[in-house]
Amino acid sequence: MNTVERALMHGLFVHLHHNIDQAIDFGMFKQLNELVGKTSPGTLLVGPDANDDAAVFKMSDDDGLVVAKMESHCSPCVPRPYDSAATGAGGAMRDVVAMGGRPLFLLDFIGTRSLDEEVIVGPCGFKGKCTCGECETMTSGDRINLIVKGIHDMCREMGVFVAGGGLSTSFSDIVPAVVAAVIGRMVIDKPLTKPAKNPGDRLILIGETGDDGNDTLYRAGLVDTMRPAEALFSEERKTMEAALAAIETGKVNACSDLGAAGIGAAVSESVRFGGLGAGVDLTLAPIKKGGLSPEEILICETQARMVFQVAPGDVKEIMAAVRSKGVAVADIGAITSDKEAVFEYDGREIARIPHQPPSELMDQ
Repeated sequence: MNTVERALMHGLFVHLHHNIDQAIDFGMFKQLNELVGKTSPGTLLVGPDANDDAAVFKMSDDDGLVVAKMESHCSPCVPRPYDSAATGAGGAMRDVVAMGGRPLFLLDFIGTRSLDEEVIVGPCGFKGKCTCGECETMTSGDRINLIVKGIHDMCREMGVFVAGGGLSTSFSDIVPAVVAAVIGRMVIDKPLTKPAKNPGDRLILIGETGDDGNDTLYRAGLVDTMRPAEALFSEERKTMEAALAAIETGKVNACSDLGAAGIGAAVSESVRFGGLGAGVDLTLAPIKKGGLSPEEILICETQARMVFQVAPGDVKEIMAAVRSKGVAVADIGAITSDKEAVFEYDGREIARIPHQPPSELMDQ
């Protein structure tokens, strides 16, 4: 198991971001939802037990579908509050898009220390004392202003209302609570879902990959400093419009947004939940600048990206729809009948991710 495989598998199988069902009994909520469904005027089509990007609900006497997602971006707001709040909101919006919906409004919650208490913003923020000389000391209130501005600016760019939210200054931890919930409406008549469905489907990557966002490496203990992803405002809007244009063709069979662990997690989770495999050529991924290593292309968390699964005969139509919105797009691989995701670069294997974690990872 090489370094990037260890980081990716830690994110996929150990860290609770991708394994929330290890801490919360989704079966309990499934039973509750089935009980409520017997008398509710609406219908829950995709709930928390589905391990998908967002929830989907059908309202009574309404031909359309509602889609909803809640996203937290707490720890990245320690070193980079403005960008991280914006990418938290943008990530929740992409999750709504991944199900086939257009985001409409957002509610947020911020929990932090007393407004006049000092906090350290920067690489040393988790330590409580700056030793790098790059951090800034400010009040908790000033940090809240940066967080709120990040959410505001992303919503303004994406055309999403801020409908409400909440604030608490009773938190005592170094890490603030930063949570965004996004509600949208479907643009198609049934939800897209994350699991891979058809061997032979092509993997279509939308958006360009950069070298920003090392959260997965940081959480796996492989780097000392968290470097959160940068907020990409205009690119996020273009990617949303390109993705919705492609989705409205009805030719997308499965979809995931790219956030934590980037291409690696989006593809590996999809094939794992679908019981299939994938072969990906990272050489084909559109990149923002030269000099990126294959490992960076695989795992970096650059925003404003999506991956579609499309039948071979529909690839040209989907790529044309994306390009019509001025967004980079590439066919980077295919769904296979195997039980693992294999990532290569220039003919060299970079990572092989199975459906089940190796014992050496889980025994640590």
